[in-house]
Amino acid sequence: MIGARAAGIVGLVLALSLAGCASPPARFYALAATAVPDTASPPLSVAVAVDSVAVPAAVDRPQFVVHKGANRVFVDEFNRWAAPLSSSIARTLAEDLANLLGTPRVVSGPLAESFDPAYRVSVDIQRFDSVRGQGSVLDAVWVVRSTAAGGTATSGRSTLREAVPAGEGGDYDALAAAHSRAIAALARDIAAAIRARDGR
Repeated sequence: MIGARAAGIVGLVLALSLAGCASPPARFYALAATAVPDTASPPLSVAVAVDSVAVPAAVDRPQFVVHKGANRVFVDEFNRWAAPLSSSIARTLAEDLANLLGTPRVVSGPLAESFDPAYRVSVDIQRFDSVRGQGSVLDAVWVVRSTAAGGTATSGRSTLREAVPAGEGGDYDALAAAHSRAIAALARDIAAAIRARDGR
């Protein structure tokens, strides 16, 4: 009798221990286009291809990489990006540019190589930092190339910081939204360069 009771207690403890060790479900996040159409400027009837977006190796992974200090990061296994960052940033940037330029003819991904655009955009992201309790940092070098015969390139650098709203410092939704706003700001810089080149 004692042996059976002891075995039951051991089994219960083991079951509770296993339940306590179960991993929490992973949560997935996506970037979203948030740029507001530029109603003050005429729409451009040009096609634009976002050719490539390079991201730093430290964040080129499914997991959120959160900065804990100047020299320390935390790779969060349970908070992840829903798609590879390079393609997700390129898609979001293309959608933002379409809104800002007033043209649906902005593409990224596999179509960009076979597209016949007036301008091609390349972006090399130097920093894509996530800081819980603070926000995001996006530092990017970009190039806009004209595909016209004898066309030249315009280059620029955008360093952007987006804070998370008060009370949402530890929320990954807020961090993803901050990154989306930073990409929209990057798109505004690139759209301005395209309009300057196009004379509008």
